[in-house]
Amino acid sequence: MSTTALTMNDKVISTDAILAMLCSSVSKVLTAATKTPVTYSPMVQKIKRTCLRPDIGCFVLFDGGFAGLVIINFSAASALEIYRSYMMSMGIPESELAVRHTSEEVGNTLGELMNQIVGDFTGNVGQELLVSINQNQPKMLTINKEVMVSIDTNLDRAQARRVAFKTAGRNMFYMELAMDKTEFIKLHDFDREDIDPDRILAENKQIKKPAAAKIPAALDTSLLDELGI
Repeated sequence: MSTTALTMNDKVISTDAILAMLCSSVSKVLTAATKTPVTYSPMVQKIKRTCLRPDIGCFVLFDGGFAGLVIINFSAASALEIYRSYMMSMGIPESELAVRHTSEEVGNTLGELMNQIVGDFTGNVGQELLVSINQNQPKMLTINKEVMVSIDTNLDRAQARRVAFKTAGRNMFYMELAMDKTEFIKLHDFDREDIDPDRILAENKQIKKPAAAKIPAALDTSLLDELGI
């Protein structure tokens, strides 16, 4: 897969270029974690707003140099495949693993991976655009099939995109991004900052695993109230 690093000839960096950086982080982190290929479609869908969809939704808000929201909606099959592949890659016996996507262990693991994805993304943003963005703790929701949650991010001139991902087992999941419509215009060439991967891994180990919140039939709005959205 081709790198998403921006070239010195890129004078204007748009929302879609930032989306490509995020897609690369999702693919890179999940591929490394599961030791299996996780790929994404080259076709991006423009959407009017982001939503949490069945069976497991995970979202993270970020702000700083620019603001936005990242959502990953996993099907039950893709969530279990990623969870089980990740655990087995760390030497956990298959017999000890959860077999239902509603298990707390699955939600905790996907939340941990979401932290790593957004951490990699924010590091790349700092390296490529020389701006800093900060992330909130990921929130996991196990969603009933009749529930669809729309998150109002209060962004100015928000743009939303949806990208399909595929696991090695050909299970699909979807990443959605909403962010301010913005452009970064390069005034002159510059040297990019080096990212210390050991530092990023050390920081990730300090982050507590988020708890999975289950919603059987109706949305528990206290979770969203926490975030002020």
